[in-house]
Amino acid sequence: MLLLDDKVQVEATDAVNDMYNFKFTKAENQFQVLKVKYPQHPLPYFLMGLSTWWKMYPNLEIREKTEKYDDTFVAYMDTAIEYAEKLYDTNEKNYEAIFFLAGAYGFKAHLYGERKKYGKATFAARHALSYLRKNVENEELSPEFLFGDALYNYYAEWIKENYPLLRPILIFFKSGDKELGIKQLKQVSYNAFYTRTEAQYYLMRIYRDEDMNEKALTIARYLATTFPDNGYFERMYGQLCYMTGQSREAETVCLDIIKKLELGMPGYEEISGRYAGFILGYYYQYRDNNLQKAKIYYQKAIKYTEQIGQVEQNYYLFSLANLARIADKEGDKQTAKQYYKTLLKHTDKKGDQEELHDEAKTYLKTNKRIKQSKELPKESA
Repeated sequence: MLLLDDKVQVEATDAVNDMYNFKFTKAENQFQVLKVKYPQHPLPYFLMGLSTWWKMYPNLEIREKTEKYDDTFVAYMDTAIEYAEKLYDTNEKNYEAIFFLAGAYGFKAHLYGERKKYGKATFAARHALSYLRKNVENEELSPEFLFGDALYNYYAEWIKENYPLLRPILIFFKSGDKELGIKQLKQVSYNAFYTRTEAQYYLMRIYRDEDMNEKALTIARYLATTFPDNGYFERMYGQLCYMTGQSREAETVCLDIIKKLELGMPGYEEISGRYAGFILGYYYQYRDNNLQKAKIYYQKAIKYTEQIGQVEQNYYLFSLANLARIADKEGDKQTAKQYYKTLLKHTDKKGDQEELHDEAKTYLKTNKRIKQSKELPKESA
């Protein structure tokens, strides 16, 4: 089993670390060496697919930026499935083959779900679940193989709780156990090689979703310092610092995100810029009362959001609201009206955005006679 081969792990160590640090060319060169050595094994193709996945992941929801990777990603995962099926056909208790089959189908299901190809997503998810169920028969799971069992245990229950329409798919599969899944993910994160970072990533996401933000922050801090050029890990690190009140730490992280984004580093993109810009603007406004710096970073948040057209997001809306408040405080009611007009356009009368909508509507009505600027101020230098 190549997954458990110490020599192969030594060969792959730097490449796997390079991949998670977004040094994709270096990583893929080494994965290609593995492909030459083991041309009919799923491992190198799965790793190439995983590398392609991380190229997409920070921007996965922005189709125009990431769809160019879809065919390559699917091709690598399909090739991994092809060679894993050959291993499985010769021995249905080959848990290495089961690992790759569950993993490759699982990643495909995630992509198809993001692309709203729900038929393909359901087909791939059923296959992934089927192989994960077979993995449970392995009484002595290595940390690598335990990863799939951990995800199944947690998400089988999570899906039932959060997506009732998908419950029928799970009827024919065993029940999960969220607490056991978390316990298993911890074990994988301490002891696995290939799946260690993925397990840490999932633990971070689970802790955040379960409102255990301090635990999530500990993992995010480790991932972001271990892989300092992984834009997604650093984004999560900055958000969790903000959510847990670590303002100075958050400031340092967010300034680094903006710097790397403006340098054009891979994985640093407009979504991270929106988060970082808002967080910095918020601290400079409310912590430091430095309104000039606050305006600079709120304007960056607005610029990055508008570049990707996600103007319904809260960080964008609150950036507009805070810029309007600053303009009003400075006596610039014309500019305040323009920010509030834009805010009114992008908020709903009811729901989570109702208060912002009402604030904008009230201000515009109260200051109706004030002449309005024709456009929003440009980003400050």
